[in-house]
Amino acid sequence: MGRRKSTLDGELLYSKTEVDDDLVEDIEEELEQEEIAEEEPQLSPYDKPGKWYVIHSYAGFENKVKSNLESRISSMNMEDRIFEVIIPLEEVVEFKSGKKTTVRKKIFPGYVLCRCDLNDDAWAVIRQTPGVTGFVGPGTKPSPLTRREVESILQVPGEEEDLSKQRHAKLEHEIGDTVRVKEGPFADFTGEISEINEDQLKLKVLVNIFGRETPVELGFSQVAKL
Repeated sequence: MGRRKSTLDGELLYSKTEVDDDLVEDIEEELEQEEIAEEEPQLSPYDKPGKWYVIHSYAGFENKVKSNLESRISSMNMEDRIFEVIIPLEEVVEFKSGKKTTVRKKIFPGYVLCRCDLNDDAWAVIRQTPGVTGFVGPGTKPSPLTRREVESILQVPGEEEDLSKQRHAKLEHEIGDTVRVKEGPFADFTGEISEINEDQLKLKVLVNIFGRETPVELGFSQVAKL
């Protein structure tokens, strides 16, 4: 880039205007690069190397299975075959004792996702990992997930709404609301909501039974607001 220069005592100097112009050009170039990066489409996890498989694990041992399998992949030099191990999680809003909290919960308790190029060696490494009970698939043959399943589970943005977010947005009840039970053994009883579990779509309602307030667990569809 050509620049007009001036000299003073034998030193080469740039005018303030030229320096400011260069700074503006550098900033504009950085912004253009950022815009290009933002426009690049997000790579779907389905399009990464390998295929996604679902692994059965003992209930409550999902984190241990993930840790064990990742250690075995490293120690047995299987990085070129087994690429990724994931426990699908979602953020769930819960109401307890009148307080709203957001917690991360496993979407599929007892299952772990694994992206790999499955051959006999990779199968053996995964299958013999402590805590693993098998693969999901017909008989003993592992069955890879479809694109739709992968992108739905790993929540890739698309035209369809995330069902869990859509479900969470439909919360109609609040702690302290008085509701009427519509069905079941407590039909036509009224009570006050004491707890809300949005993840399971259930409520705890304090129902007056024989003169005593008794907490009863009910589904959202089993009550109506008064």
